[in-house]
Amino acid sequence: MATKRDYYDILGVSKSASDAELKSAYRKMAMQWHPDRNKSPDAEAKFKEINEAYQVLSDPKKKQTYDQFGHSAFDPSAGGFGGQGGVRQGPFQYYYSSSAGQNPFGDMGGFSDPFEIFEQFFGGGGNYGGGRRATKKTHYSLRIPFMTAVKGGEEAVTIEGKKHTIKIPAGADTGTHLRFTDFDVTFEVEPHAQFKRDGDDIYIDREISFTLAILGGETNVTTLDGNLKLKIRPGTQPGSTVRLSGRGAPRLNSFKRDDRGDFYIRLKITFPENLSRRQKQLLEEFERN
Repeated sequence: MATKRDYYDILGVSKSASDAELKSAYRKMAMQWHPDRNKSPDAEAKFKEINEAYQVLSDPKKKQTYDQFGHSAFDPSAGGFGGQGGVRQGPFQYYYSSSAGQNPFGDMGGFSDPFEIFEQFFGGGGNYGGGRRATKKTHYSLRIPFMTAVKGGEEAVTIEGKKHTIKIPAGADTGTHLRFTDFDVTFEVEPHAQFKRDGDDIYIDREISFTLAILGGETNVTTLDGNLKLKIRPGTQPGSTVRLSGRGAPRLNSFKRDDRGDFYIRLKITFPENLSRRQKQLLEEFERN
């Protein structure tokens, strides 16, 4: 966390402050402490502190969470709701969102670049931050395995001649964007041989015999959490789907611990192509009865 001071105190507003009051307070404080205008040694730290406070208090969901849990809700080291926010890996501090270019005032787990917020808030402008943001960062695409994206992990890469370890948050998907100090990385997730993904939900097709569908029983199914013995109800129809609630991919920007999508098992019934004479007789008897 950049600060442990109370966010309301930082902006000089009350807990009942309106959106207009928050914006007015942010405008005044940000202009006062912008490093290109204020040359005091602690100007940049105070500027980032002001932006962090505004990002939380201007977002209804984040504000509600902050009012309930305080700073621990956004602190990755606390092991709480902020575990999917900003991440420090070695000398690099980065933040991620579900897609590149997302509105910095939107529902993000981490904190956006304070200088970008300032420029967007003031219409990109003026004489502040021009030199600081003149260098355009290089954008890289990183292809990662399906299970690494779902469960999280690390990928060692070489960028601009230097070795880096990219920490992948659990629940990452194609389009998930990481912002480093000197470059940006966007993920492309490889397809999986069995699992299909739709947002935070995971799907798998499981073939069962027509006798198992008729009589019922058990079958083994591979899930994200290992093998599962799935009970098949007698009379299961083709196209039936079983939903395992909360067993899908982690929700990337959720404040809730272990918040996951659902896991769906689509049952496909296979029918024998060749029947013996006795099997045909039994089916004919079944049809008559």
